[in-house]
Amino acid sequence: MSEKTGDKKKSRTPMPEQPPAVRAGNFDEVALGYSKEDAIAEASRCLNCKDPNCVEGCPVNVDIPGFIKLICEEDFEGAIEKIKATNALPAICGRVCPQESQCEALCVLGKKGEPVAIGRLERFCADSEREKGVSAPDPDIPEPTGRKVAVVGSGPAGLTAAADLAKLGHKVTIFESLHKTGGVLSYGIPEFRLPKEIVKQEVEYIKQLGVEIKPNYIIGRIKTLDELCEEFDAVFLGTGAGLPRFMGIEGENLNGVYSANEFLTRVNLMKAYDPNYDTVVRYGKHVVVVGGGNVAMDSARSALRLGAEEVSVVYRRGEEEMPARREEIEHAKEEGVILRLLANPTRILGDDKFNVTGIECIKMELGEPDATGRRSPVPVEGSEFIIDAEAVIIAIGTSPNPIIFKGSEGLDQSRRGTVVAEEETGTTSKCGVYAGGDVVTGAATVISAMGAGKKAAKAIDEYLKEK
Repeated sequence: MSEKTGDKKKSRTPMPEQPPAVRAGNFDEVALGYSKEDAIAEASRCLNCKDPNCVEGCPVNVDIPGFIKLICEEDFEGAIEKIKATNALPAICGRVCPQESQCEALCVLGKKGEPVAIGRLERFCADSEREKGVSAPDPDIPEPTGRKVAVVGSGPAGLTAAADLAKLGHKVTIFESLHKTGGVLSYGIPEFRLPKEIVKQEVEYIKQLGVEIKPNYIIGRIKTLDELCEEFDAVFLGTGAGLPRFMGIEGENLNGVYSANEFLTRVNLMKAYDPNYDTVVRYGKHVVVVGGGNVAMDSARSALRLGAEEVSVVYRRGEEEMPARREEIEHAKEEGVILRLLANPTRILGDDKFNVTGIECIKMELGEPDATGRRSPVPVEGSEFIIDAEAVIIAIGTSPNPIIFKGSEGLDQSRRGTVVAEEETGTTSKCGVYAGGDVVTGAATVISAMGAGKKAAKAIDEYLKEK
């Protein structure tokens, strides 16, 4: 590269966004997406490496240089067709995947500048397809195999497994416990990060592949896993991790204390943000969110948009140790969310009517590294302080709902309540039953769940051929 070209390659094309002061008052999408000119400019930064590392960082193995090259050629239909060859949810992945720690982390340009904005380009291709009403050609689906597969859960793992199995000619039925499909995509991620119309349209594509979806169908209640195994040739468990964790401190039973699951479900799935809906959600003037991940950021930013005057995020480590995406942390700070770092709740305070009035925290300092290499937070004796709050949202993690184990003879469960399954195949201890995503790993990312769904679909196909 010439010096002039090299300078051009160093910086990525900015993503247009709503101004912080504007977006903090609405639930419209924050990132506005690339224009055609933006997308071509960003795609032209790609070096089209002969041995691309970026593909290795993608859990669903998208041909990244391939679709970016087609963008440069302005063949947007060809680009989305290439993406959908391995990724059934491109509009979702382009918005919520942590590309900075996966495909983009391995981009060569990132060594001396900014990596290619792979996620933004993927989103552009998906949005371009949707806006023009032009669909990627249906994949060549082989003759029906006569085999039936049940997929439990319509989150990212379940949808991905279902799409891949349908493309292989198997008859797939998804059983979803809620009234809407999408799992965490629908109930967990706010509208301003992932519009629900996008989820709906991505699910429609999967239905077009021949996948049947049965909502309001709880496996473990309406039917057991054992009964599914009698009816279907194979079963995939993609039930996610929807059981919230609490801290076990005094005051967690007060009015105004939410798990992040309940709070976000009320806001997103039950549309508390929409004045046309009567969904009750409590927030008050002061809201405190406990946790440092993406769910904590989503909860804090949602509370701000609902009308809270002050929203604080309490996290026991520093900002560098926060597991949330850097983009989400920066957006939260721009919108006015206060980060109260190196602090940990000790109790939640209430009045004589059992309503939350505040939360007591203790200051922390970072001590020696723990088993994962992160420095362990240590309380500073006598440093307790109180934050006023009318609502407290606990966002410290989740685990799988244990209902899936009811009526499931021979399905091994870990001490953390997850399903025990092989990482590369999703094989469980129960013959013909596979699992992947958060139900196996605990709460993780959308794209990692999708990767697990792809691996399991391949293993299920091989199992059915042998069977």
